[in-house]
Amino acid sequence: MEENKTNGKYYYSIGEVAKMFNVNTSTIRYWEREFDVLRPRKNKKGNRLFTERDVRYVHVIYQLLKVKGYTLAGAKTTLKEKFSDYEERIILLETLDKTRNFLVGLDKSLAEKQKALKP
Repeated sequence: MEENKTNGKYYYSIGEVAKMFNVNTSTIRYWEREFDVLRPRKNKKGNRLFTERDVRYVHVIYQLLKVKGYTLAGAKTTLKEKFSDYEERIILLETLDKTRNFLVGLDKSLAEKQKALKP
């Protein structure tokens, strides 16, 4: 995932965000129209700039619509009433995923070093 650093913050293009969730960019634009909370910044060219917070909103919307099968209206209501609960879960899942990836990488590194030490 490429990151663009602007004003000390990281921004993601709509293509990068769509790729993260394996959806089309048109889906992200549709969600932007339907969900008031999803308002990425736009540069002078009109390109959307998604912050980590915007990506979390997309992640919650994705979970509600694609994973849990909520209707659009149900997802909107849930997002308004319980966003902080879902955001907390998403942050936890992201942290666990990063930890897992770190441990898998560490395990591979240790295995390679152990293999190199064997005669």
